[in-house]
Amino acid sequence: MEDYELQEEEFWRKLREEEISRSQMLKRSAAAAFGLTVLASPSVALAARRAATAAPPLRGKSVPMSVLVANAKKEGHLNTIALPPDWANYGEIMSTFSKKYGIGITNDNPDGSSAQENQAVSSLKGDSRAPDVVDDGPAFAISGTADGLFAKYFNTNFATIPRAMKDTRGYWTGDYWGAISIGYNGNLVNPAPKTWADLLHPEYKGKVALNGSPLTSGSAVAGVFAAALANGGSLNDVGPGIDFFAQLKKAGNFIPVQSTPQTVASGQTPISIDWDYLNLGYAKEFPAAAWKVTVPSDGVYGAYYCQAINATAPHPWAARLWNEFLYSDQGQLLWLKGYSHPARFQDLAGRKVIPNSLLAALPPASVYAKVKFASSGQQTRAKALIAQQWPSKVGA
Repeated sequence: MEDYELQEEEFWRKLREEEISRSQMLKRSAAAAFGLTVLASPSVALAARRAATAAPPLRGKSVPMSVLVANAKKEGHLNTIALPPDWANYGEIMSTFSKKYGIGITNDNPDGSSAQENQAVSSLKGDSRAPDVVDDGPAFAISGTADGLFAKYFNTNFATIPRAMKDTRGYWTGDYWGAISIGYNGNLVNPAPKTWADLLHPEYKGKVALNGSPLTSGSAVAGVFAAALANGGSLNDVGPGIDFFAQLKKAGNFIPVQSTPQTVASGQTPISIDWDYLNLGYAKEFPAAAWKVTVPSDGVYGAYYCQAINATAPHPWAARLWNEFLYSDQGQLLWLKGYSHPARFQDLAGRKVIPNSLLAALPPASVYAKVKFASSGQQTRAKALIAQQWPSKVGA
């Protein structure tokens, strides 16, 4: 048995200890063994040798996993970009991948934006430092595809990813999504805000922050979308969301300070409007802040991010192995452990392989059932309106 198979067995053993039944795990182990076992027949060995000298595959199912792993390990490295370790559990995801396959990762510019990711792919073309993979917002995944930055690849579990979360040509695939939430410091905020309307109350003067400015931050744009949905707007009209933040500012409640892990820990931003997986992560990371989280039911907005492979990746096999790992059950559950909803959530839930402990750590499923996602066109129009109105109504 290969080392990476042993690593995966250990992962599933720990999950089994947390509520997955033995019978379910036996089924999964059998399936995993079938998919990962290297058959020793001459024909398979010949196929492996041919694949080792061929170009990287278009489809994960077209080569044995052993061949993909062997070629990736031969390259010996993976370049990622803009993956903060405390964002959606990326720290554990990267360390698990490296340990499982013995492949080191260089994670450049961990706090970078999607625009910077695409720029790096373009400007570092042919350079060994170029990112092999990116984790883009949808608009940038689409524009990067149009600019010819990405390679086609259909991971083994591509069919189980919802149609709305993937490019059917294989250029990019949605990986995880989150909903906008209200996080608050239980020591400094009383009463607890539960809705968007609550944030206008005088008790929250000088306490409400966004994760950046919607002029430059996708997270903040999402906050405006959610506020619009709660105040008579729609995915086609974020104007009411802009007006809501103007009201918050006029009331003295909104502060022009970007919420970050540091401001949350220090109490500088007692209320943070941000992705649920970040706010939920803060609750665990900063227990002294008594951080609490709610997804306001009067405006539930969600958005996903997308994986794509650099068309001229310096480590093309490692890039495809990374893709396979992220969309495996193991990779998807690691995202869920980081409080984000993985792309294959419904498939995992349908097969009952999600530990109850992971589900219990999230807000009620009934709230997530109300989530709305904006299309690329709606996002483009929203950003244009925000660029036009935010500076005069709210400020930089």
